Amino acid sequence: MSLPNTLRTSITPPELELIATQQLIEIIPLVSMERTVFISGVYGPLRPPNKAKVPLWIAVNLKMKRKCHIIAPNWLTIEYLQNQLALETSNPAFSELPFRYMEISKVLLDVASDDLEQPDKLRSLLKDFREARQAKSREGLKQLDHSELSLPNLSTMEINEIRPYFVEAMSILSRLALPPPRSDV
Repeated sequence: MSLPNTLRTSITPPELELIATQQLIEIIPLVSMERTVFISGVYGPLRPPNKAKVPLWIAVNLKMKRKCHIIAPNWLTIEYLQNQLALETSNPAFSELPFRYMEISKVLLDVASDDLEQPDKLRSLLKDFREARQAKSREGLKQLDHSELSLPNLSTMEINEIRPYFVEAMSILSRLALPPPRSDV
């Protein structure tokens, strides 16, 4: 989203993607590796054709070197996304998806589209999903009052996008809700 510098108080999308690469994901290794110790944990051993769970950043690194196949998360399938999109467009509430679904799906579609079922259809469904959720966010912000905003099931990227507007709007609403200064003097 393109914002003026005065509203850029949020984390950038690439930074959110970097944070999301800590999520564990399943891979099918194509090479054997012993247990490897990282600051974030111990992963392995990797033994083809057995599945292994590793952080997304390791999976991406191995995939780029053609040393693994990445297994799509159960929520990154056409059937699941179609069902969730139907729920999203028929209910006023946000449907439930993983907290970092946007970042993870972008990384996987960029790096491992050959491991995903119909990646173009997945991109299209994710785009439709995003548009439906943005419309709900805009509608929710129109009904904002100074005391609270409840938008459960938003993802990190969606929260990050509305944060600058929300903070400014809440500040203005709080000032408007204050009682007028007394003039007893």
